[in-house]
Amino acid sequence: MQRRFLLFVANLLLPIAIITFAIGFFPYKPFLPGLANFEDLDVGPPPAAPFNKIILMVVDALRSDFVYSHSSGFQFVHGLISTGAAMPFTAHATSPTITMPRVKAITTGSIPSFLDVILNFAESDTTSTLANQDTWLAQMKRKGDGKLVMYGDDTWLKLFPDTFSCSDGTSSFFVSDFTEVDNNVTRHLSCELRSPEWNTLIMHYLGLDHIGHKAGPRSPNMLPKQEEMDGIVKQIYEAIEREEHLASTLLVLCGDHGMNDAGNHGGSSPGETSPALVFISPKMREISRGKPCPNAAQQEYLFYDFVQQSDIVPTLAGLLGFPTPRNNLGVFIPQLLEFWPKDHERISLLERNARQILNIVNVTFPEIKSEILDCSNAVSDIHQLSCNWKRTSQLLKQREKDGSADTPDLDRALLEVSTQAQKVMSSTASNYNLYMLAYGIIITALSVLMASIGSLSVIAKSPASFLGFIMITLLYGIMMFASSFVEEEHQFWSHTADGGQKLAGEPDIAKTFFYSHYIILWVATITTYVNMSSRLSERLSRTSSSLLASGIVNSITWPAFTFKVTYTYTEAPELLQGFPQAIIQAFIRPSLLFQARAVFLETLLALIYGLLMEWRHRAGRKEKNIAGSAWLFHEILTLFLVTQTRVTNIPLFLIFQLQLNVLLSLSLNEIEITILSLLFQHVSFFAFGGSNSIASIDLSNAYNGISGYNVVAVGILTFVSNWAGSIWWASATNLLLLRKYRDGHHQILFNHLVLLTLFTTASLFFVMVACTALRSHLFIWTVFSPKYLYSMAWCLGQHLTVNVICGSFLFWLGL
Repeated sequence: MQRRFLLFVANLLLPIAIITFAIGFFPYKPFLPGLANFEDLDVGPPPAAPFNKIILMVVDALRSDFVYSHSSGFQFVHGLISTGAAMPFTAHATSPTITMPRVKAITTGSIPSFLDVILNFAESDTTSTLANQDTWLAQMKRKGDGKLVMYGDDTWLKLFPDTFSCSDGTSSFFVSDFTEVDNNVTRHLSCELRSPEWNTLIMHYLGLDHIGHKAGPRSPNMLPKQEEMDGIVKQIYEAIEREEHLASTLLVLCGDHGMNDAGNHGGSSPGETSPALVFISPKMREISRGKPCPNAAQQEYLFYDFVQQSDIVPTLAGLLGFPTPRNNLGVFIPQLLEFWPKDHERISLLERNARQILNIVNVTFPEIKSEILDCSNAVSDIHQLSCNWKRTSQLLKQREKDGSADTPDLDRALLEVSTQAQKVMSSTASNYNLYMLAYGIIITALSVLMASIGSLSVIAKSPASFLGFIMITLLYGIMMFASSFVEEEHQFWSHTADGGQKLAGEPDIAKTFFYSHYIILWVATITTYVNMSSRLSERLSRTSSSLLASGIVNSITWPAFTFKVTYTYTEAPELLQGFPQAIIQAFIRPSLLFQARAVFLETLLALIYGLLMEWRHRAGRKEKNIAGSAWLFHEILTLFLVTQTRVTNIPLFLIFQLQLNVLLSLSLNEIEITILSLLFQHVSFFAFGGSNSIASIDLSNAYNGISGYNVVAVGILTFVSNWAGSIWWASATNLLLLRKYRDGHHQILFNHLVLLTLFTTASLFFVMVACTALRSHLFIWTVFSPKYLYSMAWCLGQHLTVNVICGSFLFWLGL
């Protein structure tokens, strides 16, 4: 009883430790309150702005090559760039490359908190609002010369409540919709272009991003979507040329982030961090003679000049004539300074930008004001910045005094100070709560201690096997202190699985071999379905007639297979190329939503019927410990997991079954079963394309059977689709445990759970210590922070929910 209590408390402490540590590790960053105002400078008032209206057209996941390369569908934009009516850039989006933090960067110019990764998925979240922060939207609203209007991604409505006079939001997570989600934005455009009442129009298109999530950047749907977006740019530009009230309107076409080769984002690969940025207006011809377009990338996804995404904010401030928001860390894009031919106007813009960023530096490093600097021996970055600003201030004073300072040198000096301040603040560590970090580590350590005490009785049964378990746990923990090992964790679990942040989205067998050998893919897939049907029919025929069992199995496996064919035909038709249309059409059904719901309902009914017949059969024959119910549940669970899996991964379930058959033929002890369960759960996760990068999260099956965004339903389906292999092996492990129980090992479940808890708590402890010790590491936000988020998912989702709660239920079911 005491050991069971220790196991219970050890698992109870896990979520408490996770939440406590997360509060300290992902705090909200402080910001300067209030709206910025123009300072009185010796150089004079701010210069006149060339524009008075802005249309911000955000195309979600608009990677740079989608606009600038020779394979792009933005032909009209190419013409604008070539003639000088558009100025192109590649804007660097820092990690995490997901919508909410990127929108924050685009509107405030600041570096968002990594906590926004979590808040980004909470549809009802309102804690991340920017209503009380200084943004260029707040500045445009304060001008009072027009309304603010927004259509598209409802993330803007969460971030800016009560800001827009007119809006129509759409959910960014309903990735099955490529068309209506964009039509819902465009249908308002003609009316708004005729209206003179607004000064800010924001349109956030989601269709291109959804195509990426569902089928990747090489999807046949990608080029038509680019052409559709190009047509919208053409419609807006022609209206600017035609309508008098739009004559001084600036159109900004940009992506909030890019995508990797798998169509996902969230990490820090070049494809994810390189969205396009284009400033468009007939007035651009005054300062630009045009650039060749389409063009080739200078480096991977780097086209034209490279800027930071936050640089959009001070640039818009100058172009539209409002003070730069107080928390901005962006630097004015120098190519656009040509709008102000007079020296004092350019200096005014650059000096205001530099002073604004330095205000943040002084708040962050207050000790700098009181220090007497020896600029001949400046060592730290912050001291070098102070010395550079000191020299630049002397140039400014010299220019105002006698005009002897060279203007180009002064321009360069101001830009250098702003850029250096931007780098200093970008590399500044987060405001960690060290007490909460320590409390989280201590609670986890207590959980490890309790699990260790609970496992003492297991050690005596097989010391050699337990030594292997300890070695795996310790090696895994040590690995957490090296960024490369975290990125390449798949190498630890299996040398044949693909994963890791550096390989997230890179070609593997599912993305290369099967795409060119689709016949082999479908033969393997059909074989998997036939094998599933055979096993399930055999299981049901134990309690029902063979004819009835076959009928039930065919009624669920055939619709499940046709659903996958229809899904593939809709989302990835290239996997069906070469098949006669007559054969394909025989499988196609009209509605994916209806098909998915039908498959889920039929699977549930088959499970209920099968369990009832198993219990009736057992009661009639008074059999014990035959595990029939657990086997039945496992076979039906397999069908559900296959439905939630990409078609290119389905053959893996056939391999899993062969591996399970081998394990069932072996005489394994309790610790060996747990070790193999851990290994197979992790290997299968990486084999399905998982990694420690947010970019590898697969949303393609997150909306099966769902007509709209529901955070609970989508969250569950997302977890199931990403951890499908791990869930399968958790259920398979239960079958191995039941066989040992039948052989007289009545403590087998407890021993298994206590060892799983020991590994989970110990691995979490190592991750927490690594994140704390390396909190100033260069890759803290690109490697270690995502790893902690994945550790949360493994602990709360796979361990507590699947292995402990569901595993215990399935074990009881099989008794």
